[in-house]
Amino acid sequence: MTGRAQIVIQRRSDRELAIQWANRAAPGTRIEFKGPQRTVEQNDRMWAMLTDIARQKRLNGRRYSTDQWKVIFLHACGKEVQFVPSLDGSTFLPYGQSSSDLSVKEMSELIEFMFAWGAENGVAWSDPKQAEAQ
Repeated sequence: MTGRAQIVIQRRSDRELAIQWANRAAPGTRIEFKGPQRTVEQNDRMWAMLTDIARQKRLNGRRYSTDQWKVIFLHACGKEVQFVPSLDGSTFLPYGQSSSDLSVKEMSELIEFMFAWGAENGVAWSDPKQAEAQ
């Protein structure tokens, strides 16, 4: 096999296919195991929370967009975030782990961190599910 491939293990046949691929893999091939990917519900909750935070809070006197807050929280949770220059050199762009690549567990940890930060900083959650969780 060349290039990239991904298998989401749901049944025994998926495991068998992964074993076949591993047995045929060329030396130096990288194999990565990840937990189940974050859910749509987790993603929706994260964006609702980021929207509340972006509407209500400032950091060091500045307002930030939901995307910027996401990078701030990913970094605070230990996810690698770097900033690379734009092609014209006029600004910097965040580069790092995407929230879509987080596992269910990692996304839960991010959401819990955001809840804790919000509680410490007076965020009023607009999502009824979040109000119930508090």
